[in-house]
Amino acid sequence: MPTITLTQHNFDSVVASNPIVLVDWWAGWCGPCHRFAPVYEASSDRHPEIVHGKVDTEAEVALSAGAQVTQYPTLMAFREGLLVYSEAGALTPDALEDLVQQILWLDMDQIRRRLAEQDARELATTGASATARRAGPAPVSPRYGWPGL
Repeated sequence: MPTITLTQHNFDSVVASNPIVLVDWWAGWCGPCHRFAPVYEASSDRHPEIVHGKVDTEAEVALSAGAQVTQYPTLMAFREGLLVYSEAGALTPDALEDLVQQILWLDMDQIRRRLAEQDARELATTGASATARRAGPAPVSPRYGWPGL
């Protein structure tokens, strides 16, 4: 499946309506972005079940600012609408494939439990829900590990 262009108008609906969405935040002047582009395209061909989106940060300034993207390229991964990965820097084909496999194997029930626990602690401490302020990021590390190992 070819990559799709994400804009301020379709970003939320694409993330909300697809089980897994990878987002490449790039800039036209960025050398590493141009080197990462074919790696990302190859991943989109290899994994048609995953939406691979691209955001042109020069054209989508407000969207980039809202996502707090300041380094390029930045790769984000959303699973079931939750942000489960966000790192700046171009990945090698093997590293991107490893990341995709980790995202596929995520235990989303465990992530939702952790998020609920974090919300409960935040509500008890400050009286406000953390989810409302976070808008969905899951409290997980960039390296997830494989289930059962």
